[in-house]
Amino acid sequence: MIGFLIAGLIIGLLARLILPGRQRIGLPLTLLLGIVGSVIGGVVANLLRSGDIFELNVIGFVVAVVSAVVLLAAAERAGIGAGHRRREIRH
Repeated sequence: MIGFLIAGLIIGLLARLILPGRQRIGLPLTLLLGIVGSVIGGVVANLLRSGDIFELNVIGFVVAVVSAVVLLAAAERAGIGAGHRRREIRH
């Protein structure tokens, strides 16, 4: 379980490094996106018969990172995370 959390955090941090620009999400959301990406990567690897859902393998890892990048981009676009309050422009 702890290894799964650490892998999720690493995948989430890699997604933040890959996505251009500054992300305004905190560590908990980074961890959550990494965990969800890990699950997606494990499911895809399992469907491709390259490994078990909880087994670390190359295909699962790559799919996990790509999934986390997509989820992070969607979260940013949706305005999820700290610092996304829009400021009114006064003239």
